[in-house]
Amino acid sequence: MRNILAVCAKELYTYFVSPIAYFVCFVFTTILGFLFSLALIGTSGQGGTGAVVMEILFRNMAIILLFFTPVLTMKLFAEERKSGTIELLLTSPITDGQVVLGKFLASATLMLIILGLTLLFPLLTQRFGYLDIGLLFSGYLGVILITFSFLALGLLMSSMCKNQLVAALTSFGILLTLWVVGALAARGGMIGEFLSYLSLSEHYNDFARGVIPLKDVVYYVSFTSVCLFATFKSIESSKWR
Repeated sequence: MRNILAVCAKELYTYFVSPIAYFVCFVFTTILGFLFSLALIGTSGQGGTGAVVMEILFRNMAIILLFFTPVLTMKLFAEERKSGTIELLLTSPITDGQVVLGKFLASATLMLIILGLTLLFPLLTQRFGYLDIGLLFSGYLGVILITFSFLALGLLMSSMCKNQLVAALTSFGILLTLWVVGALAARGGMIGEFLSYLSLSEHYNDFARGVIPLKDVVYYVSFTSVCLFATFKSIESSKWR
């Protein structure tokens, strides 16, 4: 555990001594704040405004994260490969699994800090209507789960690329595909059901509405675990190249 925290601390330090963390934090909260304002204006005068605005907020939050999480993960391994420090890291007295978990924990911690700043928006909705605590809890649980899935996939792509830009674009392309693939499920049949199950957005909808389905929690936890395991194997195999 000490080694994991050491890797995590190193990566967090790297985030905050570079403009990346501040850029993502500022742009993410600014865009979300703008969309939040539009939601308040658009639902003003309606009954249950607080719940409606929060559902819109959580949906917008997930879509914005789709664009920004690849920026946070693109350098975690790609930069190490490009600079040649990956060999030094992998030959140090620390396991590959600890390296992967440490880097993932760093990006997850940064995202939790950024998501913590968005708690201001739910507090503001209390001025316009009743705030459902259950909806708030399920919404943020869904956001955290899908964020971890985004980060895990981004980490996997970073471990397979030497160029940060390629890692970011590849991550975004795959995430976007997994996000919109649910739209093809309308064709029905076994293929439609399979595509619906693969879709990241289909598993997120209930969380935004205030429901916590166990199957969707299992999906996101499994997706994150598989990506982290694949990242471990990718790093392990690089020792033999």
